[in-house]
Amino acid sequence: MAPPYKSTKELPEPVQRVLPPHAQEIFLKAVNNAWEQYKEPKVRRNPAETREAVAFKVAWKAVEQVYEKDPVSGAWKKKA
Repeated sequence: MAPPYKSTKELPEPVQRVLPPHAQEIFLKAVNNAWEQYKEPKVRRNPAETREAVAFKVAWKAVEQVYEKDPVSGAWKKKA
């Protein structure tokens, strides 16, 4: 299912599996925001990229502002 998502329960299973609940909330808000913001190809940095690809990139960047992936365990943890 593509954005917009109504709740974290609608996010893709891999996102739900790897991100803690708060990070899922960040992802949800960012992906839905970007879905609307980059609706038109002409406003995307790379117009050839799909709307969904851009929305997911933005969402992951938003998560990375607050969380980081532990290089050993691979778990997403809140930055200190």
